[in-house]
Amino acid sequence: MIADMTRRLTEAAERMMKGEVKPSLPFDPFAIAQASSEFALGLAMKPQDLMEVQLAAAQQWGAFWAGALSGKAGEKPRDRRFAAPEWQDDAYYRAIRDAYLLASQQLRDVVSVGEGSESSHAMVRFLLDQYLNAISPANFAATNPEVVKRVKETGGANLVQGFANLIEDMAGGKGIVQRRTDPNAFEKGKTIAATPGEVVYENDLFQLIQYTPTTEKVAAEPLLYVPPLVNRFYMIDLVPRQSLVKWLVDEGRTVFVVSWVNPTEKHKDKGVGDYVLEGIVEAVGQVRQRTGSSPDLFAFCLGGTLVAMALAWLAAKNRGKDVNSATLIGSLVDFGDMRDWSAFVHEGHLAALEDHLEGQGFIDSLELQRLFAAMRANDLIWSSVVNHYLLDKPAPASDLLYWFEDGARIPAAFLKSYNRDLLLNNRLKEPAGFEVDGVPIDLAAIETPMLVIALKDDHVSAWEAVYRGARDIGADFILGGSGHNAGVINPPAANKHGFWTRDDMPVDANEWLSGATRHEGSWWPHWTGWLNDHGSSKKVAARAIADGIEPAPGRYAMMP
Repeated sequence: MIADMTRRLTEAAERMMKGEVKPSLPFDPFAIAQASSEFALGLAMKPQDLMEVQLAAAQQWGAFWAGALSGKAGEKPRDRRFAAPEWQDDAYYRAIRDAYLLASQQLRDVVSVGEGSESSHAMVRFLLDQYLNAISPANFAATNPEVVKRVKETGGANLVQGFANLIEDMAGGKGIVQRRTDPNAFEKGKTIAATPGEVVYENDLFQLIQYTPTTEKVAAEPLLYVPPLVNRFYMIDLVPRQSLVKWLVDEGRTVFVVSWVNPTEKHKDKGVGDYVLEGIVEAVGQVRQRTGSSPDLFAFCLGGTLVAMALAWLAAKNRGKDVNSATLIGSLVDFGDMRDWSAFVHEGHLAALEDHLEGQGFIDSLELQRLFAAMRANDLIWSSVVNHYLLDKPAPASDLLYWFEDGARIPAAFLKSYNRDLLLNNRLKEPAGFEVDGVPIDLAAIETPMLVIALKDDHVSAWEAVYRGARDIGADFILGGSGHNAGVINPPAANKHGFWTRDDMPVDANEWLSGATRHEGSWWPHWTGWLNDHGSSKKVAARAIADGIEPAPGRYAMMP
C-alpha cells in the first residue's frame, strides 16, 4: 500500500512539473510583499503602542500560567474546532487550546497597531489568519484528542488511509480537500433542486423556471428570484424540507427563478450591463407577460446588487412599475466597507486577475471556491483536513455543501467591470456613477418598495455594511441570524437562528441592533407578511404551466 501511495504521489509531482497541472496565480504576490513591508514599517514607527501590547501580553501570560497550574477550567470558548469534551475537561488539552487562542489574539492585537491602507491592512490580517488557522492544535494528530483516540481504536489505520486520501486528492490535480461532502449523496432534479417545475423561457444568459402550483389559488403578484453568478440558483431549492421554493409554492405563491448559464469562452464579453438587461430586465418582462402582473423580485448576494441596478435602470426609463417590490438578501449596494475582502480589492491583484482572465475568458469556479473557502478556512478547509486526512471519516451528506461545491464560472468582462467599478471605485454609491447601456444608474431614483435582509454572522457581506446600504436607498430592514448561506436557508419548521426587527433606522447599525426586537424562528413568514403588505391582496387561480421547454432544474443548472 505504501509503495502504491508513493507511486501516485510521484505521478502527481511529475504532472505538475510537466505543466499538465498548472498553478494559477490570479493575484499579485508583489502586492502581498508590499503590504507586509508597509505593515512592518508602520509598526516600527509606533514603538509606544507596540510596547503597550507587549506589556499586556506579559500580564496575560502570567494569568494564563496561574490558571493552568491551578487546574481550574475557565469558560469554554465558542469555537467549533474545540468542541470535543477533552479540550475542556483534560488539563493537558485545555492548556494547549488556551495557549493557542491567547497567542492568536495577541498576534491579532499586534496587527491592529500597524498602519497602512485599508487594503494593505486587510491583506496582513488575512495572511495572519491563514497562518493561525493552519497551526491550530486541532489540525495535528498528536495534539487533537479525537485523532489520538481514533489512532488507538484503529491501530493507526486512520492515518494510513488518510494519507492515501491525500495522495488521491493531489493526483486529481485540484489540490487538497475535495471532499467536504459526499458527491454521490444527491442527484439534481431528483433529491435536490427537485421541486416540480418547467423551464418556460431561455436565452444565451439564463433559463427561466416556473414552478408547478400546489394550491388552487395563488397571490396575484408572482415571485422572481435572481441568484448570484458564482453558484447555481438552487440554494433556495435544496432537499424538500429545506427548500424555500417548495415552501413558497405551498404558501400559495407563483415562483419563477433565473437559472444563469455556466459561461464559457464565448461569453467572455458579457458584462454587468448584459446581465442586468438581457438577464434581469428580460426575465421581468417574461414573468409579466406570462402572469399579467408585475413581480416581486427577491435576490441573494451579487444577485441583489444586480437587481438594484436593474431597478435604477427601469426607473430611469420610467418603467418602475414593471416591478412590484424587491427584496435583497445579503447584498451590498455600498462597497465602502469590505472588511477582510478588501485584501483582494487592490490594484495589483486586479491587474493580475485581468491578465489571468484574458487567456480563458472567465474565472473558473474552482478558483472562486478556493477564495471563499480561504475566508472561512476553519469550516471549509481545516475541518475537512482533520476529518478526511486524520480521522478518515466519510464525507457527510450535506445539501448546502453540495450546492456550494457546484460552482459556476463568471465571464471576464463582467468580473473586470464588477471589480473595478463597484468593488474598487464604489461607483454605485455615486449618483450616475455607473452606466448600463448608456443609462446612468442612480439608486436614489428607485421608487419600488424594497426590503433588505442582512445576516448577522455574514462573512461575505458584513451586516453593518448591508444595513448602511439599506438605509441609503430607503429600504426596510430585517437582520437574520447565522451566516451568509445558512442564514438564508431557515425553514420555519426548524425553528432556528431567529431574527431582529425595528421600525426606525438610526445612522449607526449597532445602535439599531441595541434597540431592535429579537424574534425566535425563521424570518420567512415575516418576509411573506411584508410582501402581503406591499401587494394587492388579490388571489387568482393557480397558474398552470402549459408550454414548458423541459423539466426543472433545466440544462443550464446541469452544465459542467
